[in-house]
Amino acid sequence: MSIVKTKFGTLANGKDVFEYTLNNANGMIVKVINYGGIITSIVTPDKYGNMGDVVMGFDSLDYYIQDTHYIGSIVGRTANRIAGASFSLDGKTYSLARNNHDNNHHGGLIGFNKKFWDIEPIHTEKDEALQLHYLSNNGEEGFPGNVNIFVTYTLTSDNTLIIEYQATTDKKTIINLTQHSYFNLSAGKQKNILLHELQLFATRYLPCDVSQIPTGRLTAVANTPLDFSKSKVIGKDINTDNEQLKWGAGFDHTWVIDKQLSNTLAIAAKLTEPQSGRCLEIYTTEPGIQFYSGNYLNGQGIGKDGEIYNYRYGMGLETQHFPDSPNKPQFPSIVLDIDQIFSSKTIFDFKIVNS
Repeated sequence: MSIVKTKFGTLANGKDVFEYTLNNANGMIVKVINYGGIITSIVTPDKYGNMGDVVMGFDSLDYYIQDTHYIGSIVGRTANRIAGASFSLDGKTYSLARNNHDNNHHGGLIGFNKKFWDIEPIHTEKDEALQLHYLSNNGEEGFPGNVNIFVTYTLTSDNTLIIEYQATTDKKTIINLTQHSYFNLSAGKQKNILLHELQLFATRYLPCDVSQIPTGRLTAVANTPLDFSKSKVIGKDINTDNEQLKWGAGFDHTWVIDKQLSNTLAIAAKLTEPQSGRCLEIYTTEPGIQFYSGNYLNGQGIGKDGEIYNYRYGMGLETQHFPDSPNKPQFPSIVLDIDQIFSSKTIFDFKIVNS
């Protein structure tokens, strides 16, 4: 196990951006930069022992600066959408940045994906980790409170990537963090994700209106194209004549994870790419997972090794609380008070299947 630090580029303000490389004894590699807390690379073996990079990313810092798809980044203060770019706390209304029609999306105009994060390597006997820190100031993008955020990426000896989030505030606020990597388990062998097989451990999802704001209902997936309760090829139903798929331009919804107790670690998703044999199981303490099928990828920006990231090249599986939670009192709360610690954990467990 080792951590290697190399210069990745320099921001316009003169700050150097470094890439930190985590390795384990199995040859798995995870690379992270301190711009956006971005995971630039995850290299894992296929069933033949060949190593391949299973997440989208760029070789150049400039492309990350220009990127509008949140590729590989930490997303906050609030992942997903907040309707009308406003919410109320204790009778006070807060107006947020509008960056998705009239809504706030993924934190606003300059979210955590565009921030400089301090990174400290952590060495243990078994694993290697990176602890990232960012102080989000009171009023940033309209959100109240000075919020200290810590995100820890840990690469274990058994090919799991553990992501742990913690946050505290000096003023009552809201927070909903996620990691926005785009996966393609074929490592570029397939130019889209439509032949991947996906299982979501969820029998309900959140239907949305035309602007992708949840209606507030929790609806059964049974007898709909959004039913992934059993493993299914992603491309099977993606072009179904369905209002939800039309409004989302494909799959871009939150599924409600089946679990007995809230805030407990439970399996959320299982993604398999049959040709390579790569399999990703996702466990989380969060109540929901957003499955986004790369519907707005458009070939802009040159990816790693000159790869073009066209339509549906990669997919997001973002563990998080529900969109628009501050305006939906029936949803699990994302309010963080001054005497609380926000805590969340997600595990990406990379495996091999010989199907």
